[in-house]
Amino acid sequence: MSPSSCLAACLVTPPPASLRVAVIGAGAAGFVAARELRREGHRVVVFERGAAIGGTWVYTTATESDPLGLDPFREIVHSSLYDSLRTNLPRECMGFLDYPFSSGRSPAGGDPRRFPGHREVLRYLEDFCRDFDLYRLIRFQTEVTGVENLCDERWEVRSTRDGLVEESEVFDGVVVCNGHYTEPRVAEIPGINTWPGKQMHSHNYRLPELFLDQMVVIIGSSSSAVDISRDIAKYAKEVHVSSRSLSTEFPKKQPGYDNMWLHSAIESTRTDGNVVFLDGSQFHVDVIIHCTGYKYHFPFLKTNNTVTVDDNCVGPLYKHVFPPSHAPRLSFIGIPWKVAPFPLFELQSKWVAGVLSGRITLPTEEEMMTDVEAWYLEIEALGWPKRYNHNLSENQFEYDDWLAAQCGHPPIEEWRKLMYESASMNRIARPEKYRDEWDDDHLVTQAEQSFKFL
Repeated sequence: MSPSSCLAACLVTPPPASLRVAVIGAGAAGFVAARELRREGHRVVVFERGAAIGGTWVYTTATESDPLGLDPFREIVHSSLYDSLRTNLPRECMGFLDYPFSSGRSPAGGDPRRFPGHREVLRYLEDFCRDFDLYRLIRFQTEVTGVENLCDERWEVRSTRDGLVEESEVFDGVVVCNGHYTEPRVAEIPGINTWPGKQMHSHNYRLPELFLDQMVVIIGSSSSAVDISRDIAKYAKEVHVSSRSLSTEFPKKQPGYDNMWLHSAIESTRTDGNVVFLDGSQFHVDVIIHCTGYKYHFPFLKTNNTVTVDDNCVGPLYKHVFPPSHAPRLSFIGIPWKVAPFPLFELQSKWVAGVLSGRITLPTEEEMMTDVEAWYLEIEALGWPKRYNHNLSENQFEYDDWLAAQCGHPPIEEWRKLMYESASMNRIARPEKYRDEWDDDHLVTQAEQSFKFL
């Protein structure tokens, strides 16, 4: 068959009702995708390079040999958790839609707090996998090394188990769920290559005691920057937090702390060890910690540049899930950020599973591309950089409800939306205490009432 006739055959072949689907990653996105795919009658294999489910929620004391995470040959540690991490969302609204993460689920010896620590989240995810019998779908310690499209719409997936001989298999579809908290983004700082101090990324931060009596600069204003700065301030001599979004003429001492200040962006670093801020202040610093986020990274994916990552925008993706030229046989779960992740993963997975079975219909490739381009223009009109394309902070529930409508699923519960908003406002009003003090107990009551019907 000639290439042109082969391509034509690929375009007109209808998807069968049941497909063999590879899911890459057994974090929260991967195993909820596996559940929804199986519910639709698909045959699922989940590839997980680690020895356990949970993805970034699997805490380890191990860190990478390159503390900045820039060495492409480093042995990658998947988790970015620090020991003291607690959720920044209340458990009621962060759980899956049909599997409540309520305090009543916490076993004896667990962590029933409304904003629990990471071990409680992992326990919840393990319970989910056990209760839905998902473990038998997962190939642990199996790393995907290559994913490549074949002519007949199928995909070749190459993998190695325990780093041994590479194996090749063919799947009808691939769902990418490998997370995006592994490949660090690092701030660009003038003079940093000759600055004599130490640098690290928050990806490799675990415990604050290592910073005893040190002068520390933390770059960033995200949740991790806020948590880590307060964690370290208990031990460090001084902590100076640099935020490029802050424009101030003077450093601002943080309320409740004698040794922590908030600054504008870093102007430069110097060979004498000093760090100079745009607010004019400078200090001799021992360590700079980059709490500057992560890059999307799909080293295994071979698409001849039909799917790319440009300024941390994965594209083109229709509704952040389907690349139009490969839809529906290639999809991505969990790309959006600044969201309540587990419900979003679940709804995206329902959509993907329904589309693959033929129960839900996608627009044409041209229509999907038009939608993608319209979204790009909307982001540009807001004045946001391209890397904000997957930031759904302003419209995550509109997006969730759109997904739900596609799947014939009820919209996100009103109490969940209000609780998310309440928690966000409380985090601003009580930055030190929002995890332990709140004013929305009436929403907790509504959540608990709704859980009784599941």
